Amino acid sequence: MGTVGVVQVPQRHLLLPPQPLPFPGNLANYRGLLDGYPFWNWLLTSTVVALISTVASVGLCSLAGFAFAKYRFRGQHILFNVMFSSMAVPFAVIVVPLFIMVAKAHLTTPYFALVVPWVAPAFGIFMMRQFVEQSVPDALLDAARVDGCTEFGLFRRVVFPLLRPALGALGVWSFLTSYNSLLWPLIVVSEPGDYTLPMGLQVVFGATGRQYDLVLAGAVLAALPSLLVFYLLRKQLLEGLTAGAVKS
Repeated sequence: MGTVGVVQVPQRHLLLPPQPLPFPGNLANYRGLLDGYPFWNWLLTSTVVALISTVASVGLCSLAGFAFAKYRFRGQHILFNVMFSSMAVPFAVIVVPLFIMVAKAHLTTPYFALVVPWVAPAFGIFMMRQFVEQSVPDALLDAARVDGCTEFGLFRRVVFPLLRPALGALGVWSFLTSYNSLLWPLIVVSEPGDYTLPMGLQVVFGATGRQYDLVLAGAVLAALPSLLVFYLLRKQLLEGLTAGAVKS
């Protein structure tokens, strides 16, 4: 009978039982990530794109929500129902048609293409419409019109300040949605210099042979902008999430 070979299992350094913090700690994974990859470039691209998307979505969604809530026009209910129903369509289903539209409009420049899907999301319009209906009384708008306020001035001076809680919640949601996006950047970005952070971490994961040390170090650094945005908008976010929960 032939002898059975013994398979050598590589030794791994495991912390058993698990510890909340590694000991002894070191920064070797962070140095390896920052020295071997353009991590800061990926982080800057993702942050800039997310900020532009957030500002655009907050402005356009608040305008559209105000229009749906306080104005009456032909086809309003049909248009709103079509917009609302689009939330049931997965983003992966519309990726190809959206890319064709972007290409035909000659908006394939990375910063333009990366911002397009998050400019006016249906969820944001629906959220702002509901908040306007609950928080902005018609009597207040009529009083402003009597004082000579224009329609755009009415929105800018009267309505917009009242929407701060909803704007904070929508801003955090829009930032995280754009910042964490991977599928759409994989389609519209081809140059390595234009990679976003999720794409970059995917490159690190494949280049290191599925080793998680550098990827997890990158994930820790990637969470910093999200934590900063949440800290800056935490008051508006909590007010927006609890709006309407308690009736007076």
